[in-house]
Amino acid sequence: MEVKGYKIEPGADFSEANLRGADLRGTNLYGANLTGANLYGANLAGANLAGANLAGANLAGADLSRADLSRADLRWVNLGVADLTAANLNTSNLFGANLVEAYLAGANLTGANLTGANLYGAYLVEANLAGANLDGGNLTGAYLRRADLAGANLDGANLTGTDLRRADLAGANLDGANLTNAVAEIGTRWPNGFDPVAAGVIFV
Repeated sequence: MEVKGYKIEPGADFSEANLRGADLRGTNLYGANLTGANLYGANLAGANLAGANLAGANLAGADLSRADLSRADLRWVNLGVADLTAANLNTSNLFGANLVEAYLAGANLTGANLTGANLYGAYLVEANLAGANLDGGNLTGAYLRRADLAGANLDGANLTGTDLRRADLAGANLDGANLTNAVAEIGTRWPNGFDPVAAGVIFV
């Protein structure tokens, strides 16, 4: 399969490639090199990108629903307003990634590295972030309703105005986290000994 002169196959080299708006639905790009590639608005729904290197790539507005991005290198990637519904990002490296207003409903982010990632306004309803590292991450206004954050590291994370209704934060590290005006309810689970009211959480 070829798209815009590039041969699409596992392990292929697309570094700095211009694949803006490309239709790559269901393609097998396992372990491919896509560093710095322009995939703005591309359709990668159901694609296999497990172990791929996408560091610094532009995937803003891309459709990555149900895509496999497990173990992928996504450092500094731009995923602003991208659709990652039910995507598999298990143990992926999203250090410093831009996920502003990205749609991650039901996504698997277990063990993912989201250190310093910008998740402002991201939609993470029912996402699995168990054991994820969100150290210093920006989750201002993010939607984490019914999300699994058990054992996650939220040290120094900004959770101002975040929707945490029925989220599971059991065993999470909330040292230095800003929870001012975060929204929770009786079903939200907290780490042992943590006082959400004292931290500025609003119960509805």
